[in-house]
Parts: sequence; C-alpha cells; structure tokens
Amino acid sequence: MKEKVIPSRGVRRSAAQTKGFVQRPARRDGSVASRSNFSPRALFAYVPKALKVVLSVLVLITLIVGYRVAASASLFQLHSVDVTGTSRTSAEEIQAITRRAVLRTGVWRADLTAVSNELGHLPGVRLAVVSRVLPDGLRVRISERVPVAVVRTSAGHFVWVDDEGVMLGEMKPDDRMPAFFVRGWNEEGTDEARKENVERIKKYLELVREWDAQGLSNRVSEVTLIDVRDVRAQLAGKDSQTEVRLGASDSGERLKVALNQLDIYKQAPGGSSITYVDVQTGRVAIGFSSGNKMASDSTASNGEEAEKKVDSAPTKSASTSTSAGKDATKKPKTDKPAANAAPNSPRKNDRSKENSVKPAALRFR
Repeated sequence: MKEKVIPSRGVRRSAAQTKGFVQRPARRDGSVASRSNFSPRALFAYVPKALKVVLSVLVLITLIVGYRVAASASLFQLHSVDVTGTSRTSAEEIQAITRRAVLRTGVWRADLTAVSNELGHLPGVRLAVVSRVLPDGLRVRISERVPVAVVRTSAGHFVWVDDEGVMLGEMKPDDRMPAFFVRGWNEEGTDEARKENVERIKKYLELVREWDAQGLSNRVSEVTLIDVRDVRAQLAGKDSQTEVRLGASDSGERLKVALNQLDIYKQAPGGSSITYVDVQTGRVAIGFSSGNKMASDSTASNGEEAEKKVDSAPTKSASTSTSAGKDATKKPKTDKPAANAAPNSPRKNDRSKENSVKPAALRFR
C-alpha cells in the first residue's frame, strides 16, 4: 500500500508566483539599478543659469550662420527662369530682369514680392507672379495688358494702349489694324492725364460698338477726343478731307445722318470741296473750303442758318452771309438806265437766283 504525498500550500503559492508578474521593489531605493537611469536633463539642472544663457545664444548663432551658408551655397544659385503667359512682351527681357534681381541673394533668399513689382512696371505687363522651383529655379507667370486702341501721338507715332490708358508700344506693320485711330491723347503722364485718357478709351469703345452695329466704322479714319463731349470723326477714303462734328451723344445716329447728307451734297457741283459736316445741334450744317465755287457760313441771324449761294461765274466765289443775300434781291437805285448798260445784266441776276440751293441746315428725319 502506497502513501499519498500531499504538497504544501506554500509550494503551490510559489509556483503561481513564478508564472505571473513579479514586482521588484529594489528599483525604488538607491541601488545600482536606479542610478543607471542617468539623463542629460538631470545633469542640466545642476548647470548655472548664466551658462544656460550662453549655450542658448551659441546654438542660435550656429543656426543662423548655418542657414546663411546653406542659402548662399551654389546649390541655390539661380540657373533657370521659366516664363509663361507672354505674347507681346519679350520673355528674354523678363528673364534678364529676374536674374538681375536675384543675383546676390540666390533662389532661397530671393524677395519674390520685389521681383513681381519690378516686372509689373513693364509696359505690357498687368500682373507678374513669381514662385520658387527649388533648388535653383524660378517660375514667372505673366498676365499681359490687352491692347484695345491705337493712339496717334503729337509726334505722329501710332501707339497701342489698353483699357487703362497705358501705352504698350508702337504699332507694328504686321499688327491687326483697329477700326480707327484716336487723336487728342494727353501725354503728360500725370494722374489727371491718366484719368482723362481712361475716359477717352471708354468713349472710343462706345463709338466702336455703335458704329460697328450700323456698319459705319469702315468710313471713319480717326476720331478726335480732345474733349469727350465734342467728338469729331475724320472720314476715310475719298472723303478723307471731311470732318464730321458729332457732339457728345447719339454718335451712331448722327454719323449716319451726316454721311447720308454728305453723299447727297457730294453729287452737287463743288461737292468735292466739303470740309466738314456739323450735326451737333440736331441739324446738319455743311462747310466748304474757302476760295471755291460753293461756301457756307455757319453763322445764323435770328436763330436761322444762312443760305448757300452758288455763283455761275467760275472766277468769283459765292457770298453766303444773310446781308449779302438781302442785297442781292434789291434793285439798283437809279433814276434812268444807263445808256451803255450791258443787255445781259438782268439775266445774270436771274441766273444767280435760280442757282440758289436749299439751306445747309436740315432737321433729322
């Protein structure tokens, strides 16, 4: 018969403890294990405050010097400039200005705002956006000014301008011809002059829309806008010596009426000497060059326009004043006819009356 061995409770407890987590309270005292957890932070606590400040300054200076050395290194020197958005502006000129602006600073320390502002001062550039392409490149995006009109300067040059009145450069032979040119540009360069020029451009665009809609732009060579309230159009082609005075409003309708009346009077004798057609007051007044067969006087007596007179004699110019018209209707104050008077004198006066034409002032239809 075998004896049963009953294990003690203490043995079972020790076996269970070997399987679980065993806490080591020795780590809480000043043993060798606790002293092995040494850190620089604990050592830095024993350093004096003055030494801490000195070390901080030295670290900061080291970072600044290192940054400047790295920024001025050959790695960040500009090698490429990518320019996009140019059609009329020279891309080579933009690249040259950009390279000159960042020559000393390099790409990393380049003042991109200053470079953009400098490029924006170019005549054909409205906006320039400059960005870095690390390590050695810059990208320049250009928004150009759009030419809308050609101005004839006082020196006789034809220059493109945009909607803000900025001159963009002289017109090239291969450029598309505008509808007509603009005269009366203020070239002083002051703020007041720029405001006036902007008003002229607005008026020009308004005239282009009105005259294009009625098919009249091809008959105009240039428009004078010294005063936007006194618009004057110089005609083109065979009527290039004729000026149409339109005034401030209804330019499209007034030009149409003026051209219709001009075409009618061109067929009359002396029509080639017409120098201007005035429709500013709502009535048509036609002027002729002096010394020709036909002439008109734009002055009126008692609110009425003077009549045009036609003299059949080629060596004499017609009189257009109202007083002359009245004198022509009076009979000579003689008691008896002269014996040697020419027999055809009365016929000459009758012929002068027959050749009288309608007044130059006509109301709009």
